[in-house]
Amino acid sequence: MAPMGIRLSPLGVAVFCLLGIGVLYHLYSGFLAGRLALFVLGERAGDGPDLPPGSLPEGSVDLRELLAVSVLAAVKGGEEVKRVRESNVLHEKAKGKTREGAEEKMTSGDVLSNRKMFYLLKNTFPGLQINTEERVDAPDKETIFWDRSIPEDMKKIQPKTVPAESVTVWIDPLDATQEYTEDLRQYVTTMVCVAVNGEPVIGVIHKPFSAYTAWAMVDSGSNIKARSSYNERTPRIIVSRSHAGKVEQVARQTFGNKTVIIPAGGAGYKVLALLDVPDKKQEKADVYIHVTYIKKWDICAGNAVLKALGGHMTTLTGEEISYTGSDGNEGGLLASINMNHQALVDKLPNLEKASNKQT
Repeated sequence: MAPMGIRLSPLGVAVFCLLGIGVLYHLYSGFLAGRLALFVLGERAGDGPDLPPGSLPEGSVDLRELLAVSVLAAVKGGEEVKRVRESNVLHEKAKGKTREGAEEKMTSGDVLSNRKMFYLLKNTFPGLQINTEERVDAPDKETIFWDRSIPEDMKKIQPKTVPAESVTVWIDPLDATQEYTEDLRQYVTTMVCVAVNGEPVIGVIHKPFSAYTAWAMVDSGSNIKARSSYNERTPRIIVSRSHAGKVEQVARQTFGNKTVIIPAGGAGYKVLALLDVPDKKQEKADVYIHVTYIKKWDICAGNAVLKALGGHMTTLTGEEISYTGSDGNEGGLLASINMNHQALVDKLPNLEKASNKQT
């Protein structure tokens, strides 16, 4: 007897093979469809994953974002300055002397404003070089962050990316400390400046006691403008309260006895005196002159604002000021806008000599 076995039908084998091919086709086509959907919806032609708002390639900084944070820093610092002054508990102390021998003062307003301003900028842009007038101690670290919002009046500015290593930030947490201790509030400002490769490109000057903030970014925009006219023949000259006599003598020899000298405190205040500021307590001048050594955090913001508006801030000999390296500026200072700046430089050679004697 022959052994028993299973006899396969050729038709059955064919049907089975077709069913198997159909199952494999549907599985593979589903996989391809999923990959296609992922390609279309998420990773198009090198787009890569979505970046959070404000993110930039490593080592880069968006100057528009830095402007927004700088304004916020100046305002937050100003809140501390105002709060301390209104409490009338300044904890005033001497921190040294100027080159001329005058006592340099420091108050709780300086310290607390510096803490707010420094850490807001540092927490937002940890890789940047930040130079500030007051020392920052590690135990005083402030937990403060930017919410990544761009103010409406800055949205017209196009984002502009620069290498982080090219940026230096200068902070003055309380300009006019001497006047602050004397309760001469109109002179007090908080300031932030951003320099790129040593050139001032962003300037913020905030007046805490009138809640006014001026800002400007070179080749981009500003919320402040020059006045409609200036007097070049007999200019009103704004100077430091402590140096008014030195400048007055030379200025009147140069421009005549009708020249008006305005003694004032604070470099930020003096720059605003050259501009169109909606503040009744803000004096108006045509030229700003300083005849002695001055720190860069005092003048960088004003320099940037003037530059953005087409004005000038130079040494008394007309040299541009570089905002890298040392924190001081030698050779005095001359600032103007909508005037022949070089003609002013040429008229004031004696002030350069006065400056050299003081430094």
